[in-house]
Amino acid sequence: MKLGETRIHVESCESTQALLDPSMAEGTVAVADVQTAGRGRLGRTWEAPPHSAVLASVLLRPPPDRPLPQLALVAGVAVADALEELTGLSVQIKWPNDVMLRRTKVAGILAEVRDGAVVLGIGINVNQTREQLPERGGSLRTATGMEWDRDAVLDAVLDPLGIRYSQWREGGLDAVYDGLGARDFLRGRTVTVDGTSGVAELIDRALTRQDEATLSRVRAEVEELTSAFPLYQPKAAAGRVRRSA
Repeated sequence: MKLGETRIHVESCESTQALLDPSMAEGTVAVADVQTAGRGRLGRTWEAPPHSAVLASVLLRPPPDRPLPQLALVAGVAVADALEELTGLSVQIKWPNDVMLRRTKVAGILAEVRDGAVVLGIGINVNQTREQLPERGGSLRTATGMEWDRDAVLDAVLDPLGIRYSQWREGGLDAVYDGLGARDFLRGRTVTVDGTSGVAELIDRALTRQDEATLSRVRAEVEELTSAFPLYQPKAAAGRVRRSA
């Protein structure tokens, strides 16, 4: 699918997420030079100096039988595809919606459901200096020592996003798992979910949930956490942990 044939560009807005409406054509892209109230997952803020980052949202209209929360991972795969092609460096995906370059977060994804459509927000740190970034944050500039054209970076992301989105529409998460499993940043690391700790094993593509609210339930040694993002399935403390989309 070709994305971005219709584009809305503004110098400043609260959030590019607010510039798109479900009535617009699928694939419409909104872009801003600066956001005054950019947001990420769980109500966190996303801040970047003017003209320093890719701040974009894409309107998608996925099939009703697909688990919409998976789109955050699908977009993460597409961003990783693009950044590896641009920089020549290995890129990883940190469950559920962060993209990592040289062990620092360079991009984040926000998927919001609206009347059957999904507004997919993508923020990529491009030309920020170390002093302009939060702790553990990175940018293409800090990773490569080069400044980048933000429009070119966005174009480089939209092409693989259209491809990965089409693959997911046809075949689900299995169809994009080649770009996900090997890039799993948390694999082998100790993680804690809602007080339960374990070693991250893999993103489990077999278990899917479409719940919008968070649901917790405990069965013997297994705790399942269902949310608008992929699941963790910790066993007991120090057990193996699967993350599912």
